[in-house]
Amino acid sequence: MITMAHPIERFPHTRHHALTTAAFVTLFWIAAAALVIAAHVDLDPLSPIAGAVATIGAIVVAAYCYTRIVAQNAGATHALSVGIAWLALSIVAEITMTTHLGHAWFSLIGSPNRPLLRNIFLFAWIFAPALFARREENS
Repeated sequence: MITMAHPIERFPHTRHHALTTAAFVTLFWIAAAALVIAAHVDLDPLSPIAGAVATIGAIVVAAYCYTRIVAQNAGATHALSVGIAWLALSIVAEITMTTHLGHAWFSLIGSPNRPLLRNIFLFAWIFAPALFARREENS
């Protein structure tokens, strides 16, 4: 009996241009934001705890996908930079939606009426990509 073993094909380890990286960061943030909004709309009326868990799960899943597809060799510095960019995009989106709608809109980073949950969401946006960082970057 002959057994054939093939090595696992991995994505090539490439360094992206700054604009390409920014586009990927924005694209994965849009996916995460859409999942967070869906969790907020669908689950928060049923159970605020389920909505919070789904929101954090959506952020973590988007961070995992970003790290595994785009930034496989990213270190903690890159991952934290992505997290800060995601938080900044979330804040800008909430300010834009509040201005556009004419009333407060807190779907991405949580309501100020629940400060503990809001802080957890803020930390999730920043630190979720760092959970999957592979290595420290060389200075």
